[in-house]
Amino acid sequence: MQKIMIVEDEPEIRIELSKLLQNNSYQVCVPNGYDCIVTDIDDMKPNLVLLDINLPIGDGFTICSEIRCNSQVPIIFVTGRKSEIDELSGIALGGDDFITKPYNPAILLARINRILQRTSENCSNTILSYNDVLLDMTTGQLAYKNQTVELTKTETKIMYCLFANNGNITMREKIVDSLWNSNIFVDDNTLSVYITRIREKLAAIGLSDFIITKRGRGYMI
Repeated sequence: MQKIMIVEDEPEIRIELSKLLQNNSYQVCVPNGYDCIVTDIDDMKPNLVLLDINLPIGDGFTICSEIRCNSQVPIIFVTGRKSEIDELSGIALGGDDFITKPYNPAILLARINRILQRTSENCSNTILSYNDVLLDMTTGQLAYKNQTVELTKTETKIMYCLFANNGNITMREKIVDSLWNSNIFVDDNTLSVYITRIREKLAAIGLSDFIITKRGRGYMI
């Protein structure tokens, strides 16, 4: 049974979501508080998180960023905030989907099912290897010679593109398209920033020249 964590401060909505999920064969859990959600995710190990933006302590955006520092668990924002800026912010920070209240139960369930199916398919090949470097898609960790570095969700997706095409050039456009297909909104300029951040992390574990730039084309490992 798949477990879904509900991070929602309105009791009526939380109860409504719980009943909807339980009636559709999902297990439900809730955090112990809004200041320890990352710890609760580590302890409860949900398969997906439904996250509101407006919360008593902090906000959903901050919580999403904190989660992404430690976990690649899928996150769907379920919120009454309807602006495009909010939606873009949520996705840019690592959210997998964005649904506004009042939500259509059938659509919410369909979105949950789609993301969980995609996660399950990705888990069939969660660890990739190239030249003694390991990329764990589940944890977002990259390991080399008994050293590990933590990658964000977007950084992990970028590295997946390079590992999947190892030894060949991966065009910049292909990486950007892959991220957009995963609901991660990154343009060409932002991709350069992410590559720089990844290289800094790789250098810390002795992989200074692991990513090679092919000017005007893309990158390869």
